[in-house]
Amino acid sequence: MFGRRKKGSAAEDAASEAEQVVDDVDTEADDVEQERVRLEPEPRPDGPWDSTEVRDPAEGRVDLGGLFVPGVDGMELRVEVAGDAIVAATVVLRDSAVQLQAFAAPKREGIWGEVREEIASGITQQGGVIDEVEGPLGWELRAQVPVQLPDGTGGFQVVRFIGVDGPRWFLRGVISGQGAVQPQAAGLLEQIFRDTVVVRGDGPMAPRDPIVLKLPEDAQMVAEGVQQEEQAGSRFSGGMGQLQRGPEITEVR
Repeated sequence: MFGRRKKGSAAEDAASEAEQVVDDVDTEADDVEQERVRLEPEPRPDGPWDSTEVRDPAEGRVDLGGLFVPGVDGMELRVEVAGDAIVAATVVLRDSAVQLQAFAAPKREGIWGEVREEIASGITQQGGVIDEVEGPLGWELRAQVPVQLPDGTGGFQVVRFIGVDGPRWFLRGVISGQGAVQPQAAGLLEQIFRDTVVVRGDGPMAPRDPIVLKLPEDAQMVAEGVQQEEQAGSRFSGGMGQLQRGPEITEVR
């Protein structure tokens, strides 16, 4: 026995099918997003390098243990301390700088996609502005970060977050100062990032654990108060404060 389908039922069926299509599209978009943040590390034909990919990491670079940082004329190298461990290095060139920090990562999964999302979320929650763009070093974040200006008023600092996934490590860079706003000022900082060598080591490390650094043998201690006085008249000094700089050892090349 056959019955006549009511118009209302047909409309409901069509709406149900449309919802299913939308759900399928959303699911596919979610899958693409998951794939985007969990991709295997891409090839690095121009660096940064793993220690196994360079014949002599110390040639032309400063040995910081977990990182070999390229040395260039006129640069100032600062290391940053968290507790008893040195966890980051900052290369300062005139009114620009790049902070370098290496982390352990899964063997077959890159973490830069996830890290970008976390950084972006944190900055927007503070009232900052984030723009995700594909730059000279791949996908990066260009951020306007809320800061307190010397006169006590609020303002914004422009910062670039760059990152590259390597074999069981991830190298993050934070470019600030003129290098964050003027491409011509960023070129040498980007090259320093590319030519950095990461020493992950063979020991077990949890993903995202910082790769600990050491002081270079010929480092010279600079008193923190003196360092602050030297920066007081610099246009760059406010930018470094946003990076939460700790006690420093400075090497001038």
